[in-house]
Amino acid sequence: MSTDLDAAYEYCRLRTKQGASNFYYGFALLPAAQRRAVYAVYAFARECDDLVDGDLPPEEAARRLGQYRAALERCLAGDADGAVFEALSDVARRYGVAGELLFDLIRGVEMDLTVRRYASFSELQQYCGLVASTMGQVCISIFGHNGHDEAREHAASLGIALQLTNILRDVREDADRGRIYLPLEDLRDFGYSEEELLAGETTSAFRGLMAYQVERARMSYVEGARLLPYLPRRARACVGVMAGVYRRILEEIGRDPGVVFRRRVGVPTSRKLALAGRELVRSLAL
Repeated sequence: MSTDLDAAYEYCRLRTKQGASNFYYGFALLPAAQRRAVYAVYAFARECDDLVDGDLPPEEAARRLGQYRAALERCLAGDADGAVFEALSDVARRYGVAGELLFDLIRGVEMDLTVRRYASFSELQQYCGLVASTMGQVCISIFGHNGHDEAREHAASLGIALQLTNILRDVREDADRGRIYLPLEDLRDFGYSEEELLAGETTSAFRGLMAYQVERARMSYVEGARLLPYLPRRARACVGVMAGVYRRILEEIGRDPGVVFRRRVGVPTSRKLALAGRELVRSLAL
């Protein structure tokens, strides 16, 4: 591997370590080549997100995201420019990552520029599919798996579970940006208004609404866990750590829904390390 390509992968590793503390300890369990590949994919996704969630006016963010899409087109055609795309081009070639999945991710991120509300869970599920399930599909292309449609379906479910957890954790941050991801039909069913959510009011209606969302995410984790037997051992440990960390976040929210208005829920580093060790031992014992 050339020095320039090594440097591109190192940039992606640092980018991932900086922005993916909940995933990084899972990625560390992968074989070196797969680990580097996942760093590249994550760095690509992170840079897409940053264009949308930064301080740029929507029109400028849309313009730059269009430039990013054009850069991806060139990357997949063999004309990569910049560290992330140089590494991503190598990943796509080595692991046969489908380009449409990467374009779908951009489509999902782009929705954040124009879509501020989701009327139904069906609409939200489509968004989650673009921004999260696509990443699951890309990752199992890198990991390898002994299934086909079943593995892809379970990876998609796990992606949705992780994204639903993110949505619940980030209710306050998203509200500060004027976004509500919780389905409006659910707010109506539980008698909780948009105005109350934007004001951060923790009412009995809010607690009921959040309990419903937590249970929905739990069901997606159950379906997503069925992916594990299809994966190689080290990849199984990686996915086990990522799901385990996010399930702990989900369970804390389930115990105290109002916590999402007070602070960002997280898992201490010591727990992540312990979970990584446990999942590695468990996967190697199978």
